[in-house]
Amino acid sequence: MALAVASSSSTSISGRTFSLSTPSSDLKAPLVGSFRVFDRAHGQIQSQAVTFSQRRSSVKPVNAQPKRNESIVPLAATIVATEAVEKVEAEDFTQLAKGLENASPLEIMDKALEKFGNDIAIAFSGAEDVALIEYAHLTGRPYRVFSLDTGRLNPETYQFFDTVEKHYGIHIEYMFPDAVEVQALVRSKGLFSFYEDGHQECCRVRKVRPLRRALKGLRAWITGQRKDQSPGTRSEIPVVQVDPVFEGLDGGIGSLVKWNPVANVEGRDIWDFLRAMNVPVNSLHSKGYISIGCEPCTRSVLPGQHEREGRWWWEDAKAKECGLHKGNIKQEEGNQSNGNGNGAAHSNGTATETDIFTSQNLVTLSRTGIENLARLENRQEPWIVVLYAPWCQFCQAMEGSYIELADKLAGSGVKVGKFRADGEQKEFAQNELQLGSFPTILFFPKHSSRPIKYPSERRDVDSLMAFINALR
Repeated sequence: MALAVASSSSTSISGRTFSLSTPSSDLKAPLVGSFRVFDRAHGQIQSQAVTFSQRRSSVKPVNAQPKRNESIVPLAATIVATEAVEKVEAEDFTQLAKGLENASPLEIMDKALEKFGNDIAIAFSGAEDVALIEYAHLTGRPYRVFSLDTGRLNPETYQFFDTVEKHYGIHIEYMFPDAVEVQALVRSKGLFSFYEDGHQECCRVRKVRPLRRALKGLRAWITGQRKDQSPGTRSEIPVVQVDPVFEGLDGGIGSLVKWNPVANVEGRDIWDFLRAMNVPVNSLHSKGYISIGCEPCTRSVLPGQHEREGRWWWEDAKAKECGLHKGNIKQEEGNQSNGNGNGAAHSNGTATETDIFTSQNLVTLSRTGIENLARLENRQEPWIVVLYAPWCQFCQAMEGSYIELADKLAGSGVKVGKFRADGEQKEFAQNELQLGSFPTILFFPKHSSRPIKYPSERRDVDSLMAFINALR
């Protein structure tokens, strides 16, 4: 949407009079205005277009409402004044991070806003990172807030966005995914493909690419990352760093700075702060949600569970990043990802963890055994088999219920088995046994050649029994 700016006022500069007059049809970002120049020598008015590059002129709003860069919808009638913004060379940020290591979040936030003015914005997800907005508000400096609307957020999160805007008197700058990309993904793979092949592709379309567009209009951004959020990916994040993944306004590696004011703050301290300051919070928190993302990929956690266990719960906790902070993920020496986001295995494709699902009522199937089982068209009895990896925490989490299931089905005519499908067996399991992520549970009916995949993420005994009873 183009923003037309018109004013009857004039300004005398070096003997020439400038008056603002900008037809809306002629204005295209990043053109801010066109000026009509009065030539005193000839008594004529000459039209002259003047383009202000945001790379050359850093601007900060005079009022409390932030100006939006070309990457984000502009605010109408925002008054701005030119102001030089201090620019720190990239090599200084390592030293700056050391100097701020023991600083309070408020001090870090103030330093970030001071250095980057209107060229920095807070990334707000609609969860407890509302603390960032409160810290920015307490500095007394103008600030900007943006959020990624994936189109699949919880209704409570949308309501919370509105509450935050009214509480702080701000406008959140929303970024949306490309409609054509979303349409292509859904038409080709369905609405819930991430349960089968991992969340990365969906997050790339709905979150990472919109974020990339937003950051191209900034020189720095502020996140709510904390070291205690995800031990596998965030334990070493500094309070300020050159962004290792995304590019900023000037383009190229090193053109964007990433601030993490609450990196050293523990989750319980964040909540103490929110309560003390009477900050509004997402109503999902009262329902057991801690880390909040998209509705299909977020669920509540039980007391004592880590907050990230509620995000992408079907995948490995050590690699739970959507791509917004993928620079945090490091490959351990001598280890590799198993390619499915389900944890690390040794370089020879095997894991060293003690085997699981050990019970006298459970049959351990070899590669030959499960091939024969899958090949049979007239089985003597139905089977339920779990495809697992012993290092997978979600397999470990369902061990008790699966063993209980085996005990319940003992003598019932239904066989309960397990097949270790990681390492060398993974490709076979993916191609022949419908393996998407660990654990995958298959039911081999008595009179059918094709196994039926258990579709639910509920792996308690009652849910598994209901699945079996519906098919046997």
